[in-house]
Amino acid sequence: MENASGAMKAMYGLESYLAKSSLEKNLLHLLKFRVSQINGCAYCLDMHSKDLRAAGETEQRIYLLAAWRESPFYSERERVALEWAECLTTLNENGVSDEVYERAKKQFSETELIDLTLAVVAINGWNRLNIAFRTEPGSYQPGQFTASQKA
Repeated sequence: MENASGAMKAMYGLESYLAKSSLEKNLLHLLKFRVSQINGCAYCLDMHSKDLRAAGETEQRIYLLAAWRESPFYSERERVALEWAECLTTLNENGVSDEVYERAKKQFSETELIDLTLAVVAINGWNRLNIAFRTEPGSYQPGQFTASQKA
């Protein structure tokens, strides 16, 4: 994606905004990892698994993320965020159910819910870009995105 500097700048702008949000960094990485599982984005799975491990996340929680509903290892806040992310990623003609919306409003402020939604929008965009342009996984180093934003 060498010839897409404007597009990349726009995507990095969204990420810069999210980095300043009040949402927990590991929550954002868990959400991004789960959405990347749904979308089958190998590059993003590689990236966010490495960032999660570097931030101290346990292997057990990473391995069981696809089965978070059946696993006792996630907080209620994380469960609601994951449910929200899945609903927005697999959006159907019914949208987000009232039940999911009410659970989300109990765990997140309005601003946090907006930021959570933008995080889902961002990772879905990154997944689609990386899949479409066949970005090869493996070379990402933990924190690389943060370092590249300071450059």
